[in-house]
Amino acid sequence: MSTTISITVNGETREAVSGVTITQLLDALGIYGGRVAIERNLKILPRTAWNETRVESGDRYEIVQFVGGG
Repeated sequence: MSTTISITVNGETREAVSGVTITQLLDALGIYGGRVAIERNLKILPRTAWNETRVESGDRYEIVQFVGGG
């Protein structure tokens, strides 16, 4: 049985499975690859850390997707 935790993503409170990585969180949110920037608890999280960084209860995330256009 998985434990759920409470996090905030782009100002909205959400439930997440305890122990998931940032990459797994993005998959659960339907955000795949591309140009994405993530701020975790007011600090930019480098893409190289996404696979090792685990989501923790109370974390606050701002996730920005960049889209080209004209």
